[in-house]
Amino acid sequence: MRVPVLLPKIFNFPLTYFSDASSEYKEGDIVIVPFGKSKEFGVVWNKIQDSKKSIKLRKIEKKVGNFRLDKKLINFINWFSTYNIVSKGMVLKMCIGDKKNFTKIEQNIDCIYKSINKYTLSKNQKKALEDLNKNKNKFQVSVLQGVTGSGKTLVYFERIKKFIDLKKQVLVLLPEIFLTNQFEERFLDYFGFKPAVWHSKITPKNKRIIWQGIINNKLKLVIGARSSLLLPFKKLGLIIVDEEHDPSYKQDDGVIYNARDMAISRASIESIPIDLVTSIPSLETFNNIKNKKYNHTKIIERFNNFPLPKIKIINLNILNLKKKYIALETIETVKKYLKKKEQVLFFLNRRGYSPFLICKKCGYKFLCQNCSIYLTYHKYTNKLICHHCGVKKNILNKCADDKNCDFTMYGPGVEKIYEELKEIFPENKIKIFSSDYLKNKKDSIKILKEIENNEIDILVGTQMISKGFNFKKLNCIVVVDADFSGKGYDLRTTEKNIQLYNQLSGRAGRFSNNSTIIYQTLSPTDETMKDLLKNNPEQFLENELNLRKKNQLPPFKRLIAIIVSSNSKELSFQGAQEIKKKFKNIYEYDILGPVESPVFKRKNFFRTRLLLKSKSSVLGQKKLIKTLDGLKISTKIKLTVDVDPINFT
Repeated sequence: MRVPVLLPKIFNFPLTYFSDASSEYKEGDIVIVPFGKSKEFGVVWNKIQDSKKSIKLRKIEKKVGNFRLDKKLINFINWFSTYNIVSKGMVLKMCIGDKKNFTKIEQNIDCIYKSINKYTLSKNQKKALEDLNKNKNKFQVSVLQGVTGSGKTLVYFERIKKFIDLKKQVLVLLPEIFLTNQFEERFLDYFGFKPAVWHSKITPKNKRIIWQGIINNKLKLVIGARSSLLLPFKKLGLIIVDEEHDPSYKQDDGVIYNARDMAISRASIESIPIDLVTSIPSLETFNNIKNKKYNHTKIIERFNNFPLPKIKIINLNILNLKKKYIALETIETVKKYLKKKEQVLFFLNRRGYSPFLICKKCGYKFLCQNCSIYLTYHKYTNKLICHHCGVKKNILNKCADDKNCDFTMYGPGVEKIYEELKEIFPENKIKIFSSDYLKNKKDSIKILKEIENNEIDILVGTQMISKGFNFKKLNCIVVVDADFSGKGYDLRTTEKNIQLYNQLSGRAGRFSNNSTIIYQTLSPTDETMKDLLKNNPEQFLENELNLRKKNQLPPFKRLIAIIVSSNSKELSFQGAQEIKKKFKNIYEYDILGPVESPVFKRKNFFRTRLLLKSKSSVLGQKKLIKTLDGLKISTKIKLTVDVDPINFT
């Protein structure tokens, strides 16, 4: 009997093996098969790959335990592979993980929630929950939109209860792994048990416990980052995507995909509901709401009717700060909150101390040896660091006169703001909240506890602080350098700015009638700023949608980026030109380029881009896959495909 077996490798098709009459293998069974001179784990697939070659088949050795992938998951992997133009085997690898997952482990999993009833939903929250519950457990995308601090989490916690009562499994997706720690505590407080938490930093043993608990249908709820979407659920009943607009759902390395969009597809294949949760929806979601494709419910008031923060604009153009970055007016406002023992957040989305250094004598700038970007100076390690490849370098360079360069630092990072704040507020406890300072779960738990216990007066944070955290005493936020320009390599920059600043303002005043957000900015009259001041995100989204339609950009046209990389600049560009010629028969796309990537060198590879723009709102991946499969490209170039790109670096 011939049996198709997909291996978790770069293959885009299953290999064919045989089994004797006494062995019966079903679709989804996990098996051990010979591969070359070794043995590999694989999964019995749903379709044999046709081959014109006569190949001697090898025998399946044995089935592994009672593990079996659901047929719906196999269908999802096939669809995921085609849509994102990645190999089925690599998607399978994300699903089954390490071979240690198949070693049985004793596990004590308690997910019987205790009825604590500490919280009473407001009238608005109850209405939102009723709207979501109208869906009779079939596929439907629903959007739960609410102003920051309105209690959206409590609404979907109540929704989760319903599905756990029905003995169904629930997946909650979060955009950042650092969010899972505080979320875990909120969940324990509400349900009385800890959820399973899945992300890249958990231990192999915990991964094995969770993986087996899911495939054996013993675990009913998982909170996870992007990769949790590929877990082998047996009885999935509901998917929730929190902060659905967040760009962190897009994975840009390895297998490239958008976890939010793939979550919608998995829900469709599983025939289950999916809830997208947001304060300001992404433009794609907003367009689907407008076109009545998605259900939509809103919570328009904050929990307990606490008001949104007052907004203060400080025009940096008219101030002479003399190499300082915090205005006197900002300092006076901050002092008032500190005097009341309330917390203040200074926000700047730049890691390190200074974005770049320039020699005052010869003009030398430190450029990464592997990438075409400047190195960022980090004072706490006294090193220059590349934020693309991670290379580190000492601050040492010889001028033309053979003496050491005399460097001046341009632009602030969070470390520079921290240093300035230490001078202004020497008596206050100040901490940096950035990925450089939160290396593991222990670090993040420690600082979150300190914030919650009001042991930190001033936080200096990057973008990760804006996402979903709930700090009771945080009532003043200072955006050190609010950029509304929309400049950059991302057509979504303006959209992401208004979502970011809206989220950020929502961190303040969640339990106070008197909170403030200060925007220090060089562009105080920008249209995005005006939309933010009006607190009318729908008008902004409407304007942005009209602009996209006029320029024939997503969601009205679809994009696929092709990145051609080589350690030779010439080979990269020539390779892209040759590939473009092969694409000319694909009439469904306009093909733009080739052009050098804005970051044209990354990790020692020169990068050239092609952009395929669909002539309709539908992507025709199958024809493109066929063309790509037929390409004969040099081993000296690497091809990367990014479906629905969100940036163009």
